[in-house]
Amino acid sequence: MFAAENGLKDDPRLKGISDAIRVVPNFPIPGIMFQDITAIVSKHKVFKDIIDIFVERYKDMDISVVAGIEARGFIFAPAIALAIGVKFVPLRKPRKLPGEVISEEYELEYGKDCLEMHVGAVERGERALVIDDLVATGGTLSAAIRLLERNGAEVVECACVIGLPEAELYPQGRCRLDGKPLYILVGPRQYGPFF
Repeated sequence: MFAAENGLKDDPRLKGISDAIRVVPNFPIPGIMFQDITAIVSKHKVFKDIIDIFVERYKDMDISVVAGIEARGFIFAPAIALAIGVKFVPLRKPRKLPGEVISEEYELEYGKDCLEMHVGAVERGERALVIDDLVATGGTLSAAIRLLERNGAEVVECACVIGLPEAELYPQGRCRLDGKPLYILVGPRQYGPFF
């Protein structure tokens, strides 16, 4: 679901978010139109608008943990967790967490990667929200869901600032997410604020 479908269609915050995204062609490999969110976080109002929209959505959904995906999910997830009064759990790249971890491999649109989480970071029955900056094929979010569910958490929803239409996320991406709801604020910059 896009924020625009959730009663925010005329919300000027969405256009401001979309306009702040910088597109970097051919990064990290040729053919990729990288959606750079560093411009978003350097603009206080735009960054605050993103956090505010997510907080407005999740403050009354009985979330008990916000899981952020390394690295850019870390920019948004802790602020959301703080604002709604729940714990933050980092989902990290391999060999970044000390102690016992569980791992999930996944495929990217341009390779393979892995996420890790501390064993015991979430408890059975906790209600989790997964946050990342961008969703393309859904592979990273799927790995995050599997990590959390292997430790007994219930993933309530996944949320991203940007969703890529050229990745054919619908319906394939939703299938990869095992039917978990997906909430996206904007489409990529070159497509305008909404798909």
